[in-house]
Amino acid sequence: MEIFEKTYIGKCELKNRIFRSATFEGMCDENGMPDENYLSLYEELSRNNIGGIITGFAFVSEEGKAIQPGQAGINDKKFIESFKKITEVVHSNESKIFLQIAHAGRQTREIDINKKVVGASDKKSKYFKGSPKKLSTQEVFEIIEKFGTSAYYAKQAGFDGIQIHAAHGYLVHQFLLPSVNNRNDEFGINENGIGLRFLELIIDNIIEKCGDEFPILIKISGSDDYKNKFTEQQFSNLIKFLDTKKIDAIEISYGTMDDALNIFRGDVPVDLVLKYNKVYKIDNKITKTVLKNFVFPLVTKKLKPFSPAYNLQYAEIAKKLTSIPIISVGGFREKKEIENTIKNKNIDFVSLSRPFICEPDFAVKLKDNQNYKSLCVNCNYCAIMCDSKYPTKCYKRR
Repeated sequence: MEIFEKTYIGKCELKNRIFRSATFEGMCDENGMPDENYLSLYEELSRNNIGGIITGFAFVSEEGKAIQPGQAGINDKKFIESFKKITEVVHSNESKIFLQIAHAGRQTREIDINKKVVGASDKKSKYFKGSPKKLSTQEVFEIIEKFGTSAYYAKQAGFDGIQIHAAHGYLVHQFLLPSVNNRNDEFGINENGIGLRFLELIIDNIIEKCGDEFPILIKISGSDDYKNKFTEQQFSNLIKFLDTKKIDAIEISYGTMDDALNIFRGDVPVDLVLKYNKVYKIDNKITKTVLKNFVFPLVTKKLKPFSPAYNLQYAEIAKKLTSIPIISVGGFREKKEIENTIKNKNIDFVSLSRPFICEPDFAVKLKDNQNYKSLCVNCNYCAIMCDSKYPTKCYKRR
């Protein structure tokens, strides 16, 4: 396999094997409607030789919003016309775009969404705190319907497919994890040690509403940082399940928002965290000094270091268990790393986020220069600033 060759996701033809992974935009109004910055972002990305673009997460219901201001929504037909403008400009540049649909579950706060926080269980998130309301069986079925309806709106808006966000501790992931899911109904943990029924019915509902030729991608986490980690066997069982559903691509990431810096890894800009992060933001100088000099150094010692292709091990496991195209995300910065993954490891696609924030034309540079390395220095300013009122951008471009 070659990086820059035509290939397919389902029946959707892509110009190459590079994806822009879902990246929060912060470019929508308080109702989730995309603005002109959102349009400009995807116009620029689409004319820069990216095979497939996955949008930042769009909420499927009001109580499923994340805490970040400016998140996109797709929970009402009113969004269709605005998103059509996005897909039309992307297609005019001969690129493909997939809408990521999501529900935050317990990973949000009532103060930010003005709704009661709900979850697969009533277990608290160590980061978001609060006590989520455990969804009733009927409420679970209602959310399944909302995922399907949102996917249908995405199809009507001209997206080439959708990606179900089943990673990073959001609601679908909460149902999958035995460390979170303690349900006793049909949506509990099954004999394979994972909670699959919620995801299964979401997939079925999307197919029912959109047809079996509308591509369904999914994003999953290989493991996590909870005391009772998601094991390799449980991960393998998840891949085998997805193989039976014959979805169109599996993107494999890591972790949950309870340990967010292990998802994207790199530097920890403490001053920025204390200024903008909604959980750690604080004005008291004494408390801020204690956190900065004594608490955060202990926390950061436990973080996983950045390394090239840091989730590749999970992609390799998955590749042995399914013929579904596998997308590996995390830590790709050089062409040689991408070539090794695709040509030598036989992984179908790689996806990147921060390099495209730093350089929207990164894929063009890769194609033209065998030795090209991203200008992204993994400072993580872009990630921390997602909690601010500002649109996502690179803050340290050289």
